[in-house]
This record gives sequence, structure tokens and C-alpha cells, in this order.
Amino acid sequence: MFNIKPLLVSFAITIIASTFAFDIKASNQNNKNKLPDIGISGFSVLSLDKERQIGKAMMRQLRASQPIIQDPVLIEYINHLGNQLVKNAQDVNYAFEFFLINNNELNAFAFFGGHVGIHSGLLTTADNESELASVLAHEISHVTQRHLARRLESQSSTQALSMAGMVSGILIALVNPAVGMAALSASMAASQQASINYTRGNEKEADRVGIALLANSNFDPQGAPNFFSKMSAKYRYASKPPAMLLTHPLPESRIADARQRAHNYPIRHLPPSLNFELAKSRIQARYQSNAKDNIAYFKRQLRKQSYSLKAAAKYGLALSYFENGNYQLAKDILEFLRDEEKNNLFYIDALTDVYLSLKEYDHALSMLAELSLLMPNNQVISLNYANALLSSSRYEQAATVIQDFLLVNPGNFIAYDILTTIYRKQGKIGLMHVTKAEVLALLGAYKKAVDELQTSYNFVEEQPLLQKRIKARILQFQEQENKLKRL
Repeated sequence: MFNIKPLLVSFAITIIASTFAFDIKASNQNNKNKLPDIGISGFSVLSLDKERQIGKAMMRQLRASQPIIQDPVLIEYINHLGNQLVKNAQDVNYAFEFFLINNNELNAFAFFGGHVGIHSGLLTTADNESELASVLAHEISHVTQRHLARRLESQSSTQALSMAGMVSGILIALVNPAVGMAALSASMAASQQASINYTRGNEKEADRVGIALLANSNFDPQGAPNFFSKMSAKYRYASKPPAMLLTHPLPESRIADARQRAHNYPIRHLPPSLNFELAKSRIQARYQSNAKDNIAYFKRQLRKQSYSLKAAAKYGLALSYFENGNYQLAKDILEFLRDEEKNNLFYIDALTDVYLSLKEYDHALSMLAELSLLMPNNQVISLNYANALLSSSRYEQAATVIQDFLLVNPGNFIAYDILTTIYRKQGKIGLMHVTKAEVLALLGAYKKAVDELQTSYNFVEEQPLLQKRIKARILQFQEQENKLKRL
């Protein structure tokens, strides 16, 4: 959407670089790593407040540079799953944020401030929710054990990484280790052995803590070794392993250790998770392949009964019909599914899209108005409701819904984007520039955000209170940018 110049400063880059050093392939050596005391290590390097600031800065840059999936249903699902694990974790110092990147490569990563990214290909590769949860639990454990800060302290005892060699590859390495690791390798050479020894211990600890967390959160602990084994078998002879295996290598000893740890907990034979299967179908239908191929794919699943849950296959077919412009066929399936489960957010979101495409605005609005009373400020309901009101030209009501939502969900990227469109439709040019500034700030483009606010100031000359708010916001954006420079 926007061409944003990266804003991370060198100190932030130093810290975030440790994310990619979780594992580096090396020859077999004894692991003599001794993990420092968590109560001391890391805190002497940087404060929790700085971790949060750096995490937010990194998240803004990722929004500007990577295909993050801005899909309220999938955002709701992955955060619900992640927070099921977080609530059972120890040493949680901040609220976690889970997000999906539209990328078929198998990869997951975590960085400061409790941010955990998952490539969509990893979700569709997992066979069940426990396997997906095992990956999230592992990444959560990297964060709660403060491996990034501890990695920094370890680094300070050898030698600092070269900034010049790191800047160009740092973001690429986060989401594409195959490219980024090569870009970073020269600057890391001097301290690489210390990194290997240190990060092997990090991975082992994240496995141990993650499997315990998986079991304590009522998932099947076998999900971790099962997913490890599947990836190892699939890519054993591959000339190009997936990104995740570059940062999380899987020697046989690690898989055996994970299986042994999992056996310390009772096996849970869980039924298939409907929301997990719906999420897989949604990614397939909306983000992979093309509509006609997906229609054939889900029809084949239904014909051969090669699905975990029939409802998820039907849902995928309905979404594929919608993407192909077969709105009535999609409507028939989705209304049938919703009759079975009235409050399922996957069905509600898709059905809203169908109703709006068929210009059946009243159907969409009556459904969403009722649900907004039942689930106030739920992001799927509120954002769909505002969008339906916008599509039916009920701009004032749409603005009210979004404004109320933002009061309890500040910083929601999708909400500000919708609000910008609403104000443009209303001809409220000053407010349109104000909300566009918020969108740009969420992408880390503070200078462009300030430009938008200065433009908006000239359109609200008869609103002195709003002008004061705009001036205050300009100062806040400038201070946020200066904070990055002071880190």
C-alpha cells in the first residue's frame, strides 16, 4: 500500500538480530552451554520497557514490508489459540500478539514485546490443532525465557555484531532465513561458535518449556514430536529445506528428546477442532491457488470424504464459490452451515461478504446488529458491521461503530483503514487525513503521518478543539520517532 522507509535504529537491530540466531547449522559438538540465571540475565542488558518499544517498532516495520494477513477472522483465531497457551505460561511480562504472514514457506518466529509470527503455510501443513499449538508454545517459550536478552548478554562477552553487515539482511532474515542468513553470515562469523553453543541451549529449553506448556494447556503433548518428525521426514532429502529448519534444525537427537519429554505427560486423544479446520480451509480458499482450482479441490474432498470435518470442507467450497463470483451457491452453503452453529465467526464473516455482494444489505445488517449486542466490540462482528453499514451508505452509523470499537481496541489497523474510507465518503476531508495518519503511524511512517496531520489542520479551521488534538498528536508522533533514536 505504501512505500515506507525502514525506521529501526542500530540498537534495535542489534537486539532483534538475536531472533535469527536461535539456531545455526553446525558440526556435531558437545553442548557445553550453561544458561544464565533468568532472574539476572537479560535485565542488565535492556529493560522490559525497551523490549516493548523495540517490539512495537519491529511490528510496524513488518506491517509496512511483509504480506501480513489483515483478516479479522484469522487474527481472532490465531490470537485465541495463542492466548490459550499464554494464560498457562510463566514469566509473562506483557500481552502477546500473534499474527499470520501470507507465505507458503514453513516458518515461525518470535521477537520482543511478545510478538509471534506464523507463516500461513505452517498452519495448513499441521494435521491437527495440537501440532500448530506446539509451534506457538515453542515460540512463546523463547519469549518468556527471555532468550533474546540472554543472547545479547552472551554476545557482549565475545564481540559485538557488525551493524554494517547486518542492516540489509535483518528484516529478510526474520521472515526468510534462507536469504537473510547469508546476508548476515559475514558479520556474524567472529562470534558464530558462541552463538551456536548458546542457541542450542535456547532451543532445548524452548522445547522443554513448550511441551510442558502444551500439556498444561490441555493439548496433546505428542503434537510437538509428531510435528517435528513430520517435518524431518518430509525434508530429509530436500535440497532446499523450509525456512523453519534453517532457524530450528531438527537433528534426530532433538526429535528423540522431544518424544521422551512428551511421554512424561498423558496422551490426549482430542477430537478435530472445527475452528482449526475452518482456518485451514479459509487460507486455502482465500490465500492459496485460484478459485476454480479450489472449487475442484474442495469438491474432491467432499466426494472422497477425505476431510477431518465435513463442515470445514463445505466452508472451503463456499469461500471458493464466492471468490469465483458464484454468490448464490456460496450463500446456500453458508446459510446451511450457520443454521448448525449460529455464532460461528467464520460463517458470519463469509456470509456478510456474500450478502453485501448480492446487495442484500438488510440481511447482513440485521444479522450483525443482533450479534453486536451479544458480542460487543468483537473485532469480527464490529468490523463486519461497520463495513456493512458503509456498503449501504449509512456512514454516520458506520463511523460510530468503528469509533466505539477503537475506544477499547486502539491501534487496530483494519479499523483505521475502514474509518478513513468512511470519512472520505462523507466528505470529511480533515478527519480523513487524521485517520490516514494513524494508518501510516501503524506502518512506522511517522514523518508521513505528521504530514497528513498538518494537511488535516487546514481543513478544520472552524473546529479549534480538533485543531488542538491534531497539534498534540503531531507532538506524540514526533516523540515516538525520537524514542526510537534514543533506544
